[in-house]
Amino acid sequence: MTVELTASTVTVNGDTDIHYVEAGSGTPVVMLHGGGPGASGVANYGRNIDALAQHFRVIVPDMPGYGKSSKNLDQADPFGSLADGIRGLLDALDIDTADLIGNSYGGACALRLALDSPHRVRKLVLMGPGGIGTTRGVPTRGLNCLLGYYTGDGPSRDKLADFVRTYLVFDGGAVPDEVIDERYRASIDPEVVANPPLRRPSGPGALKTVWKMDLTRDPRLTHLHTQTLILWGAEDKVNRPAGGYRLHKTLPNADLVMTAATGHWLQWERADLFNRLVIDFLTATDGGLR
Repeated sequence: MTVELTASTVTVNGDTDIHYVEAGSGTPVVMLHGGGPGASGVANYGRNIDALAQHFRVIVPDMPGYGKSSKNLDQADPFGSLADGIRGLLDALDIDTADLIGNSYGGACALRLALDSPHRVRKLVLMGPGGIGTTRGVPTRGLNCLLGYYTGDGPSRDKLADFVRTYLVFDGGAVPDEVIDERYRASIDPEVVANPPLRRPSGPGALKTVWKMDLTRDPRLTHLHTQTLILWGAEDKVNRPAGGYRLHKTLPNADLVMTAATGHWLQWERADLFNRLVIDFLTATDGGLR
């Protein structure tokens, strides 16, 4: 079954337009995409929206800096800026409390929003989220590839294909050319090329920004009792799987599922498993997996 998506754009916090699609009814579930070049809400969750919309009111925004949303993002506190934008979206839609699903950059946004406004988040699903110690030590080759997309000789389809097929997924051969083409077209939007939303912190405030982007340094993390499902691909080449264990150990109310033969894009590679786990977790009355 293919659900009908309704597309809209709202202005939040006075100066940020957020484009989103929605489908279904019931408990609001906001799905936040990753930060790779050319990412957008529907592109990230194309294999999940239909299944989840049978059970929930699914809201899938293009996060600030991506897709059809405004390209302004506070680079001094990117996770905080993203969280402000998504909280503004909840306000615009008159949603007091929602479930948040976040992949990578979107996972960092979801977790930061829950830390800043725990009363706005009922449950969390985090897939290979950023900010979980990934700012410490030497970055992974996948993260370097992501951050280097707009540097050097600039964006290209070959660089995009290498990032997606080598680092986003376990089996690069499973990614069709259409996925690469769509993301490449989105990645060369002139506004994005001029002001990439995800880049290495630089300048006088770089160290402070790096610290803000390491959410494991936030003392509120150990007191966040939001029911959380952590999903991580065991072969993730962007955010190290060790982050899953670290987060599971730190959060007081979290389940962890580590999936074999899966890369960073778990919701795409293991869509059926992802959909079952998420539906089960979000509908369980005891808060955990059934």
